[in-house]
Amino acid sequence: MTPEALVPKRDREPLISLVLYHLFKWSVVSPGLHTLLRGNIYGAEQVPRTGPLLVVSNHASDFDPPLVSNCVGRPVAFMAKEELFQVPVLSTLIRWYGAYPVKRGAADRAALRATLDALKEGWATGIFLQGTRTPDGRITDPKLGAALIAYKAQVPLLPVSLWGTENILAKDQRWPRPAPVTVRIGAPIACPTTGDRQALEAVTQRCAEVINTLHAQGR
Repeated sequence: MTPEALVPKRDREPLISLVLYHLFKWSVVSPGLHTLLRGNIYGAEQVPRTGPLLVVSNHASDFDPPLVSNCVGRPVAFMAKEELFQVPVLSTLIRWYGAYPVKRGAADRAALRATLDALKEGWATGIFLQGTRTPDGRITDPKLGAALIAYKAQVPLLPVSLWGTENILAKDQRWPRPAPVTVRIGAPIACPTTGDRQALEAVTQRCAEVINTLHAQGR
């Protein structure tokens, strides 16, 4: 396993994506975060403003992707199910916003390639470290995928903790409710120096420890 010769086609996202990002951020996400969710954001100054970046976070809510993108101050590309890209107009809009298609049940290799392609386009790309949502937002079983991608692309990982998002929409609720949310951003973590399992596990555990430590600070 060897790292990619990642030569970004650009040092940041396309102009249309930046325009759409800021429009959606300032008209919808940021007002909702700072009013309904009484949001706190810490550590935003640690985010690299240009160049490919792998954003790794915990995951407890469907609202997490736009909140992560809003709080790091630049568009963050996330995987989305392929069916959404078959809807006219919506397909174009979500591509501009950074989403990229992955087939349901697709092999890890296909998801890996899609993420590497997004990084090559200069995007900050988001990965949930555990892969699925957890009830309390804590990471208990981190996966090696993010570290593998960071190694192959030779890009840093940015740890992000989302606290309180599991309370926005509980299983028995039909509509979102006001719930305090705090987002904490840690310092970038260097990518693994080798692709062997031990190195990938070390970086993965480091990311999990940082995110859980930030999460433990609470509100």
